[in-house]
Amino acid sequence: MSRIVFYLFLKPISLLPYRGIYMLSDLLCFILYNILGYRKKVVVTNLKNSFPDKSPQEIEAIAHKFYHHFCDLILESVKMFSITKEEINEHCQIVNPEVFEHYAKEGRSLLLVAGHYNNWELAAVACDLQTPHTAVGIYSPLANPYFDKKLHASRSKYGMELLPKKQVKTFFINNTHRIINYMFGADQSPSNAANAYWTTFLHQDTAVAYGTEKYAVEYNYPVVFGRINKLRRGYYTMDFTVLEDQPAGTSFGEISEKHTRALELQILAQPEYWLWTHKRWKRKRPAAASL
Repeated sequence: MSRIVFYLFLKPISLLPYRGIYMLSDLLCFILYNILGYRKKVVVTNLKNSFPDKSPQEIEAIAHKFYHHFCDLILESVKMFSITKEEINEHCQIVNPEVFEHYAKEGRSLLLVAGHYNNWELAAVACDLQTPHTAVGIYSPLANPYFDKKLHASRSKYGMELLPKKQVKTFFINNTHRIINYMFGADQSPSNAANAYWTTFLHQDTAVAYGTEKYAVEYNYPVVFGRINKLRRGYYTMDFTVLEDQPAGTSFGEISEKHTRALELQILAQPEYWLWTHKRWKRKRPAAASL
């Protein structure tokens, strides 16, 4: 069944020109937002809690913009199954690759942290093509083995490597001789709330996955924040800011706070481009966890 869905629907859609992709996106937006109300309760609740000072009309306006972008993102993700190297470089450009070039000359790997903001999948592949480091994306394998295999092949066909979460520790140990860009999600909801770093994010008590800070400190790899910007439909840029050059000398929570604040500022500026369908605040702070 999965094979039929892929070759009958997903693969043909991925071959469409971008004009066709966005015609389908407009139709999908109408269906999800106006007819099905897909996860609308989750989206509106997240927005209300994150922007307590905004009126119901303002919240609704952001939600509507979000669904337009969300549907673009879905169709752009399908497009990734057939996207060419030239299209990647055209549709997502790295603004300041010299940040990576500096560390490559020093022979240092680094940790790139970014959020589920704008088209993070396209930006990840573009990073591998446009910077000297080998990009390694840390991900959770899909439950469907067939689609997981197709996704893996699609995202890695131009050089980026995909690293399952359970293999991260071993991979770090075995690859200290390589110059790698380890890509972490700044807004991943940690599976274990007790082992997370707790802070306030978008006016809410929030568990932040501690992996970025843990590996940065342990290996003293620089931490760089990736800001993904949407120029117009289908066109993005990504620029980098060094959050910490010498992580081994930082205090507990310092790196986690820096990348959380960096993402928060970007969301506050243009909230419609973040992934509001995600149940980001489903976990509660354990009694023993400090701020």
